[in-house]
Order: sequence, then structure tokens, then C-alpha cells
Amino acid sequence: MTDEERKDEDQPAIPEVLPVLPLRDIVIFPFMIVPLYVSRDKSIKAVDQALAENRMILLAAQKNQDEDDPGPDDIHPVGTAALIMRMLKLPDGRIRVLVQGLSRARTVAYEEGLDHLQASIETVSDPELTEEGSLEVEALMRNVKEALEQSQNLGKPISPEVVVIANNMEEAGRLADLTASNLDLKVDGAQAILEALDPVERLQRVYELMTKELEVLNMQQEISSQAKGEMDRTQREFFLRQQLKAIQAELGEGNELAEEIVQLGEKAHKAKMPKQVLEEVERQLKKLERMHPDAAETATLRNWLDWMVTLPWSKSTKDNLDLKAAQQILDEDHYGLEKIKERIVEYLAVRKLKDKMKGPLLCFVGPPGVGKTSLGRSIARALGRKFIRLSLGGVKDEAEIRGHRRTYVGSLPGRIIQGIQQAGANNPVFMMDEVDKVGADFRGDPSSALLEVLDPEQNNSFRDHYLGVPFDLSNVMFITTANLTDTIQAAFLDRMEVIRLPGYTEEEKLAIAKCHLVPKQLEEHGLTADQLAFTDKALRVVISSYTREAGLRNLEREIAAIARKVARKVAEGETGKVRVAPGSLHKYIGAPKTLPEERLKKDAVGIATGLAWTATGGDVLFIEATTMKGKGGLTLTGQLGDVMKESAQAALSYARSRARQWGIRDEFFAENDLHVHVPEGSIPKDGPSAGITMATALISAFTGRPVRCSVAMTGEITLRGHVLPIGGLKEKILAARRAGIETIVCPKLNQKELDEVPAPLRRGITFHLVEDVEEVLNIALVPAPKAKARASASGKSRPRPYRSRPRRQVNV
Repeated sequence: MTDEERKDEDQPAIPEVLPVLPLRDIVIFPFMIVPLYVSRDKSIKAVDQALAENRMILLAAQKNQDEDDPGPDDIHPVGTAALIMRMLKLPDGRIRVLVQGLSRARTVAYEEGLDHLQASIETVSDPELTEEGSLEVEALMRNVKEALEQSQNLGKPISPEVVVIANNMEEAGRLADLTASNLDLKVDGAQAILEALDPVERLQRVYELMTKELEVLNMQQEISSQAKGEMDRTQREFFLRQQLKAIQAELGEGNELAEEIVQLGEKAHKAKMPKQVLEEVERQLKKLERMHPDAAETATLRNWLDWMVTLPWSKSTKDNLDLKAAQQILDEDHYGLEKIKERIVEYLAVRKLKDKMKGPLLCFVGPPGVGKTSLGRSIARALGRKFIRLSLGGVKDEAEIRGHRRTYVGSLPGRIIQGIQQAGANNPVFMMDEVDKVGADFRGDPSSALLEVLDPEQNNSFRDHYLGVPFDLSNVMFITTANLTDTIQAAFLDRMEVIRLPGYTEEEKLAIAKCHLVPKQLEEHGLTADQLAFTDKALRVVISSYTREAGLRNLEREIAAIARKVARKVAEGETGKVRVAPGSLHKYIGAPKTLPEERLKKDAVGIATGLAWTATGGDVLFIEATTMKGKGGLTLTGQLGDVMKESAQAALSYARSRARQWGIRDEFFAENDLHVHVPEGSIPKDGPSAGITMATALISAFTGRPVRCSVAMTGEITLRGHVLPIGGLKEKILAARRAGIETIVCPKLNQKELDEVPAPLRRGITFHLVEDVEEVLNIALVPAPKAKARASASGKSRPRPYRSRPRRQVNV
């Protein structure tokens, strides 16, 4: 009897109609013995029906696992006819059945009108294999058997009996079913193998799945080996450390690292860090506990933890909200500067009304030596805050601001965080000097890095590269200083409130010298007021003849030089009080070092007086123009910049366009060359504000009419003769006062700036606000007899001077 005949004889006959048991998450293959739990009413009735008849039932998988009441369309058409071997009813109403798969079966039709699913079926048997494909099938079966053994060896939970049965199995279809039932396949994959009727095709699919399973098992084995090796190494290090601790305890040596970790943990909790920061510190402390004390990373991590626990996360100084006391401190430290003092007192007033507010971002712009940095110290003293100063001049590395990452050797936080740590409070007055001199190269742009620092919307979570956690800078009062705003990045400048500090007048310098500079130098040189005194006239001479600056540095140096000479005499034993007068200055500081700025002695043709602005204050500029026989060429000398050369061209074009109006022959420009020169040719000069001065000098040279020596002017010119506004008006007025100028011509559009100039500075000077060059020429040029007659005939008159009040000339 053959195997097929024996199998058919052993297997019970399967009826054509069987009750159907839908399966949710499993596919039963033939010859599988599986326990099932049945809880649905229809399924229980189907089991009861099977037990009442021939104990056979059709096991078919559902298409949708979530369907509670599946119908014929919700069940796969191919299933497994099975025999119910045992049945047990459970206390909760469910039943437990032990089933054995017999054969594949396909549903032909479902019967209707029953209280359970029942269908007509037809069994499906494996087709016989041909002799041609038997060799290929044999090889495929061997591969599957080997793969099954390898899976078991790699940890796949396969029973040894299953491997033995598979090795003794000679039928391809049954081997495929047995292997598939032990692969833990999903329902869709298992159903696809169940519906594959060709045993060779079924075996090939199973072998593909076994190959993928082996790859996963190999990778899993490799990962487990690595994890085990790492765990073994960690355990070995742990045991060695425990032994080291025991040895140190026997020798009487304590574990300094463990003690330090405990201390760092206590400091971290006392620092009252934000929750996010504290979690990171605790994580790093746990990491430090597992590290060897001599490891290279240990020192880096300890330094980082030292920085974290010493930063003032919650420490802040209490602001002095007494407005009168703050005003008194500011007045004691600095003379003048009313606008800045008013701004600081306003901040204190708002701070008094509102506890939580963002610190102001101030930018002091002014020439060197006017007291920008010392003003920051005074503000900190008035507020009762710590003061930190950072010089940004020449800084090109972005890491100076944001810090170095901890991957670098010797890495440190940026200078912002370093300053906060030095202050010991999270709300100091932080002064950044020379922001206009910040550079940029391949290491980054510090100006761009400062955008986050100075932006109130971002600096509450400033993230330093070294710290790696956010730090709140919103309580810091940032003050920056600059000499010019032209070189400051636009986005950087936009974040700051710019307050300009112009140069000091002679009266202001005298008051500052008497109240601040002289007492300071007496103290620094060990002198008293009974040993050295200055007369007001002597200080004025030092200011006017020995220094020429907008600030006070050189003035302080000259006073210090005099104090040193007197200190030497006192040290040599001389007694008595030294009173420094103008006549004795040359004995202490030599001859005058600067020539006083003087106006022209008399009216002259082709020479006009202009006013210029420099980084150190205002200056008087003389522009000379002359004509000579030639072919109409224009020569410009005196190291003029491109803008100033263009102003000269514009002035010449204006003069040529108005030649007939001023009695200049049309052939004059073709027959003569023009030369415009600005003295002190070694000094570069540029800017548009000398436009009307050049036009006045040129027209004076063309017409032969002298320019008034008592008139100085400033303003940009257009081709149509309009006068445009200029900058640095206060500094230019200061220069005019020093030179003894009586009349100043300036653009009418600068009236607002002129109104803000202090009244003492305008005293003794007549101002004319003009809109057209013709008004300038009528003021500056000495009228010729014919010009006077034409003016009276045409009804034109000279423009009225500047009036601060309607219909009243202010001669200040």
C-alpha cells in the first residue's frame, strides 16, 4: 500500500456541508493541532452543530479582523477542514476546543436561514509531482529543512520534535504547511500560502520567507552579541571600580570624584536652575559617576558642571528705585548729558511701577573721550547693579560671543556668559564697547551672533554653544558704545536705542575740569587742593591752545602732566601752594600744541569758510577757488573723496547754469581753467556738506565779489540750487564758536536740530536757514554796486536770518 493510499485510509471522510468557524488572527494549516477559544454566539452554535454531527468544522480566516459578526463576504473562500478533538466549556461562557487540520477546503456556497454559518465545500488536495521536477523539489525541500534547523539554532522558538518531523517528511506540500505554521506569519501572508494549491510554488514562498527570517535572526544575534559584550565590559569595569574603592578604603584614601559629584549635585539644587537645565545637569552627573576618574572626558565634563553650578541662574541684585538718589548719583559723576540721564531715570520710573520688564538696549554714539564708558559705570552705580564691560574692538570670532563647543580642547563659554558669571547676578549692566569696530572673517560674524543677545524677543533663551542649554538674558541691561553708526550692521543697529553724545563746548569742558578732572588728578598724584590749584583762565588756555578734541582725554593728560611736575617739587621738599596761571603754563607743559581755529582776517575773493564734521568733533574748513587762462578744465586738490569731488562738479554746473544771472560771460568757462583747493591737503576729506561752500567760492572767483570773512556755511547742493540737510550740526557750531564766526548759514531742513542745540552754544551767533543757493550768495558775498542796484530794481532783498520765534530775529 502506498503512502497516499495509507493517508487516504487514515483520514476520515470529509462531508460536503460543514459549519464554518471564522478565525480572527490565525490561519490553520492541514495537520496542525491548535487550541482555539470561541466566544461569539454564532461560532459557539457552529461548534455545537459540528459536535452533534461528525465533529468536523471548516476553519476560515476573516478578511477584517475587527468585524464582530462576519458574513459570507467577510470570510476568505479557502480554509481548512478540521476535526474537533476536544471541547471544554469555561465559566465565563466561552468554550475551548482542540482542533486538528485535515485538508484544504474551498467554500462553494453558504446556506441561509441558519443561526450559524454553514457552507457547502469541496476539498482541495495537492497535485501529484512529475518526475521532471522531482530533483528541483528535492533540493528545495533540503534548503527548507536546513533553514528550519538554522532558525532553531539562532534562537527561533521551534520545538525539536517539529524539526525531527520536518527532516523525515517527504511530501513538499506538507513540509511547506509545517514550516509556515512555525513562522509566526501575519494573517495575510499565511492566507496567501494556504491558497497556494501548487506544493512547489507553496514551498518556494515558504523558502523566501525563511530566508528573510534568517537575515533578521542573524542581525538579532549580532546585536545581542554586541550588547552582551558591552554589558560584560561594563560589569567588569564596575567590579574593578568596586575593588578599587575597597583598596582605597584599606589605604585610607577617599574617592575624591564621588565626593565632588555629591557637592556638585548639592550646588545644582541650590542654584535654583530651570527645570530643563537641572534635568540636563543631573543627567551629566549620572554620566560622570560611571566614568573613570582618569578618563580624558572626565575633566571636560567636570569643567562644564563647574560652570553650570556657578552661574547665577536665579541670583539678581535689587534695583535702586529711588529716583532722586539715582539722579543725584548721575549728576555727581557726569556734567551735562541731560538726555541720557533723563532716559535712565525714566527706566527706573517704569521699573518702579512694573516689576517684570525687559532691560533697555542703549547705544551711546559719540566721538572719543566724551565719557561713554564711564557713563555706563555711573548708570550701574545709580541702579545698584553690577557692572561688566566687554570690548568688541577687533573681535572677529563668533565663538567669542556664543562660546566654543565642548568638542574642542580648552573650550570655554562665550564672553557674555563669562561676564554674567563674573558679575554673580543675572541682571548686571553689561557694556559692550566699540561695537562699530567688530570684524568678520572665516570664523564667523560676531555682529550676527549679537543679534540674538540684543533682541528682547530672543535673549530670554540665549543658548551658548558651550553650555548647550538656554540662559535668560532678558534681565540684563545692555549698553553699547560706538564712534560711528555707519559701520554697524543694519539689523544690529535696529535693535538698539541710539543716543548721541556730541562734543563738549568750552564752557562744559571748563566745568568738567573744575568739578571732576582736577580733583581726580590731585588724588591720583597724592596732592591736595592746598598744594595745587588752577585758575579758570589757565584751564581755558589749556582747552583752547593745548587740546583740540570733542572729548576730554587730552585735557586730562595735560592736567596730569602739570600735576606730575608739581608732585616732583613736593617730593623734593618744596612747600607752598602752586597756582597755575596762563603765564606759567609753558613751564609745565611747554608751548601751545595746537593753533587756535581762527576765521579769515578780511573778506577775500574766492575763499569761503565751511564747517566740517570729524570723528573727534567739528572743524572749520577753508575752500579756495581761482581761475586762470586755459580751456575750461577743473582741478581739485586737497585729498578730496569721491562725494566731495561730485559736490564740486555740482557746484560748477550750478554756476555755469546761472552765469548770466551773476553777470558772467558765456565764453568765460571755455577760456579759463578752474582750480579748487582745500588746505591741509594731507588730511583726507569727504562728504556732501561742503556743496554750498564750494559754490560760494566758485561764484566769488567768477564774479570778483569777496566772501564775507565772518560767515561760515554748511549744506549739500543740488544742480537746481536747492540746499539739502546735513548732519553733525552741533559739532559744527562748536567749531564756529572756537573760530569766532559771527554768522552761520545752514539748511532750513535742519531747523529741528538747531532748536535742540543748547541756548548758551548759540549765544553770539546769527543763524540763517536757507533753501536755495541764491540766498546763500546774497548773505555770503559782498554786494557790488551794480548788484545792489539790480536787487533794488527787481524788488529782491536779502533773506531774513533764522528766527526762533515768529517775526523776531534771534541773534544768539
